[in-house]
Amino acid sequence: MPDASTFPDIADLRYEDAREELIAIVAKLEAGQAPLEDSMQLWRRGEALAAHCQRWLDGAQAEIERATRPAPTGGPAAAAGSGAAAGEPELHADDAVFDDEQS
Repeated sequence: MPDASTFPDIADLRYEDAREELIAIVAKLEAGQAPLEDSMQLWRRGEALAAHCQRWLDGAQAEIERATRPAPTGGPAAAAGSGAAAGEPELHADDAVFDDEQS
C-alpha cells in the first residue's frame, strides 16, 4: 500500500481536502477513461489518501474517547462529589442489587 513517502504532499492535507480528492479519484476511475498507467497511479494515490483519512479518523476517535472516558475513582469526578466519594459503594452491572428477585 502506498504511504506518505510515496506522496509526501498528502501528509499536509486536512481530512476534508484528502476526502474530496479521494472522491474525485474514485469518480475518474469509475469513468474508466484514463489509460492503464494513469489509472494505476490514481489508484496508488487513492490508497494513500484513504490511509491518510483513516489515520485522521482514528486520531479523532481516540481523542473523543479520551475526552469522554470517566475519571478514575479518586480523580476529579470523585472530588466533585460522586457517590463513591460520598461514602456510597460503587455499583457495577453484575452486582446483586441489580438481580431480579423472583419469589
